[in-house]
Amino acid sequence: MAFRGWKRLLLLGRQNTLGKVWRSRRGGPSVCWKRCCHWSAGKSLDPEVRAFLEENTEVTNSGHLTPEIRLRLLTPRCRFWREKPDLWPYGDPFWAIYWPGGQALSRYILDNPRVVKGRSVLDLGSGCGATAIAAVMSGASQVLANDIDPIAGMAMILNCELNHLNPFPITIKNIINSEAGNWDLIVLGDMFYDEQLADGLHHWLQKCIRIHQTEVLIGDPGRHQFLSHSIHSQLHKVIEYSLPEYTRQENYGLTSSIVWSYQPSNSLEDS
Repeated sequence: MAFRGWKRLLLLGRQNTLGKVWRSRRGGPSVCWKRCCHWSAGKSLDPEVRAFLEENTEVTNSGHLTPEIRLRLLTPRCRFWREKPDLWPYGDPFWAIYWPGGQALSRYILDNPRVVKGRSVLDLGSGCGATAIAAVMSGASQVLANDIDPIAGMAMILNCELNHLNPFPITIKNIINSEAGNWDLIVLGDMFYDEQLADGLHHWLQKCIRIHQTEVLIGDPGRHQFLSHSIHSQLHKVIEYSLPEYTRQENYGLTSSIVWSYQPSNSLEDS
C-alpha cells in the first residue's frame, strides 16, 4: 500500500487508532510550561534518526497556505509515498503531513502577529511544528510545542533549522487531562478526529480557560467529528481560508479550512 493509501486510511477511519494512543498516554501532573519535561534548544538529534528523516522527507514550502515556512514532509517524490507503511521503522508519521487545520492556524498567526506577540503559546498536537514556528516568527515570547510522538519532536527541530530559528522547547507526552497549564494562548489543529479524544480536549480546554483565562484557537477543515461535537456550539468563526489545489487533492475533497475561537459560556462548570 502506498503512503497515499495510508493517508486515506487516516482520513477515513484510522484516526481512531491515533485517538486511542493519545488517550492511553496520560502524562503525570502537568505544571507551568517552564517546568515540563522537554527538549531544550541545545539538545542534539540522534545522528541515525536525523539521517533517516533527511533522506526520506522532502524540504518544501509549496502547495500549502504558508510559503514563508519551509518544512520536511512526505511528498510524492519520497520513497515512503510508494513503499508499504509497515516498512517505516517508527510510529506512523502523522507529523509528516501539513494538515489543513494547522495550515489555517499558521496562516492566521503570520497575518495577525498581534495574536501571539509577547504572549506564551502552547501548540498542542504540534506535528510538524508549523504553527509553533509561525508563533515564533510572529513574536511570541514563549512557545512550547507538544506531541506524543518523539519522532515528531525530532522533525520539529529539523524544521526550526530550515527556518533559521532556534528550536523551541518540545514536550513529548500527553498533557490532556493533566493540570491546566498557564498559557496565554493554546492553538490546536486537526485534533478532533476521535470522539473520546474530542471529549477530553473539550473538558481540558474548558479547565484552562476557567482557571487561567487562556485564549484558545482551533483549526479544522470541517471534519464530521468536529462539526458534530458539542464544542462546535461554543466556537466563534474567526476566518476561513481556501485551500491550495495540492492540499485539496491530498485531502479528498476538503476545499477550505477555518480558524475558530473557543468561547465557552461562563456558566460551564469544570466537571
